[in-house]
Amino acid sequence: MTTKRSTSADFVTAFATGWPEQQPDIMVLSLTTQKGVHDFALNKEQALLIAKTMKETAARLAKPKTS
Repeated sequence: MTTKRSTSADFVTAFATGWPEQQPDIMVLSLTTQKGVHDFALNKEQALLIAKTMKETAARLAKPKTS
């Protein structure tokens, strides 16, 4: 089964304080796409799992091509 994704992120930001107010126990991942801004609240375990997955995937990326 193949999933076609037609929307890509313009940029991604993540922060631990400021939104929602008074909740230092979560991290908010804010994803901006052509369809708007999508905020995801993550607890510590979720944030660490995402970070681990991103680090492992990034380590497997090919080196950038030089022209």
